[in-house]
Amino acid sequence: MSNTKKTICVIGSGAGAGPIIYELSKAGHKVIVLEKGAWLKTEDYSKDEIALTRRDVITPLLDDEPYIIEHQKINGEWKGRSNANGGQNFWNGSAVGGSSNFMSGYFHRMKPQDFKLLTTYGSIEGSNVEDWPISYSDLEPYYEKVEREIGVSGKVVKHKYLEPRSTKDFPYKPLRENYVSSLLDEAANKIGVEIIPNPRAILSTSKEERGACYLSNFCGSYACSSDAKGSSRAALINPALETGNCTIIPKAKVFHLETNGNNKIIKAHYHSNEGDKYIEADIFVVAAQAIETSRLLLLSKNKEFPNGLANNNGQVGKNIIFSAGGVGGGIIDFDDYSAKDALLLNEPGSFVNRTIHEFYEVNKNADIVKGGIVDFLFEHANPIGKAIRNKWNSDGSLLYGEQFQEKLKKYFTKQRKIKFEIFIDWQPNDDCFITLDAQQTDRWGDKVARLRLQHSKHDIVVGEIIAEKSEKVLNALGCKDIYSSIGTLPPPNLQAGGCRFGKDPKTSVLDSNCKAHDVDNLYVTDGSPFPTGGSVTYTWTIYANSFRVADVIINRLT
Repeated sequence: MSNTKKTICVIGSGAGAGPIIYELSKAGHKVIVLEKGAWLKTEDYSKDEIALTRRDVITPLLDDEPYIIEHQKINGEWKGRSNANGGQNFWNGSAVGGSSNFMSGYFHRMKPQDFKLLTTYGSIEGSNVEDWPISYSDLEPYYEKVEREIGVSGKVVKHKYLEPRSTKDFPYKPLRENYVSSLLDEAANKIGVEIIPNPRAILSTSKEERGACYLSNFCGSYACSSDAKGSSRAALINPALETGNCTIIPKAKVFHLETNGNNKIIKAHYHSNEGDKYIEADIFVVAAQAIETSRLLLLSKNKEFPNGLANNNGQVGKNIIFSAGGVGGGIIDFDDYSAKDALLLNEPGSFVNRTIHEFYEVNKNADIVKGGIVDFLFEHANPIGKAIRNKWNSDGSLLYGEQFQEKLKKYFTKQRKIKFEIFIDWQPNDDCFITLDAQQTDRWGDKVARLRLQHSKHDIVVGEIIAEKSEKVLNALGCKDIYSSIGTLPPPNLQAGGCRFGKDPKTSVLDSNCKAHDVDNLYVTDGSPFPTGGSVTYTWTIYANSFRVADVIINRLT
């Protein structure tokens, strides 16, 4: 291509899209963003539990935009049912900035071995595990860039599984910690478990137009009222708009990518409130989150690609992954502490920010296998959610009246629940994929995604090993009513795969630079390219890889 400035059409505006929008706009190219959701600004968001977590205010109504979810019955038969009739909701925030607006900001890098799981640990029965076509060293400069541009607060502590770093520490000091963090340190050390501070994509001090964290106590599921949280909207899209090269078109639901008969996309067709429209561009970047990205490519059928765009090898939608693992927790009873310490433990807004990486490898049947990490946190602050979870008596009967009032008073004033979340690799497999449903359509008449969901027994075993170890930490802390649960249902907010990148066009959708093998001007930059996801939340790696691909596109255009 020549040096003249080009037009880039970006579909989506979350973590996978933000770095593309930011970098290409700064480079002087014209960037047009097609976002399915509304353009909500910082001032539009509040800590309204009813709106944000009890109602579908920032996600589509399932009656309008359902998915068909397939689960396997005991007899082996797969049965599909619309999630509008009950079941999991896989929408994660339809708005400018995507689900990054509503993340909790727990940020961990993937580790070097995560990029070569097959080589390091060998194959797993029933798993389609593959090495990545890039290495940790390819991504490390971009992990560091995310720390600066998105804003990561924390403190680097040396430990057994610390990733190689090009800088000594995070650019922003740690967030304010609750007294429980020091107690957790003591408890873990007492039983010989190494516990370390957890970095967060939340600013502890202001950065340009973004304010510092003001300790609202409401992070997960809520947008940040000070823009301290490193959402794509606050950290990247807002600065991109200042260049004058970025145009946001909200409420633009892309339904077809049109090619020219020569393996190039020429138009992105989208539904709008004013009817169907299209955008012409030189480069097209899809970052609509894994399920919707695969769905869009499958919807974009034509003579060149009768099975869907970039899908002549039948790999689009295959090997969808989530994050395996589970949760656990226990009760901190304030009667076990002095009045002064109880007040410190009940302080709202301060963070736990403790994590265990020591279990990144575990022993399973005398073999060393890939394990995962454990993040510690307080129970979400939502008061309605807490009340609902406490409405039952120990015998299963419904509580009401004075009994319910007394229980709530004790729960809110005399104790606090501390939790842990376990993250391990979800094994990609032949029974976890996306197709288009033959009959069900959304409110625009487009075929909806049909999700077949299957977990691996291996993941359950690994999760239970880590859960047992994690419970011991809470026991050492002196918690009561300790529990853990390793789940088989995928967490809808942690989705990746479906458009694997790799070196072989026969077995992957994208090349190592996330460009479609069969489409010259199509890139995919959300979590879709990931063959595996590491034992971490995906957002930091999505951001980092998108910054990497942005450099690739800029170099191509110049």
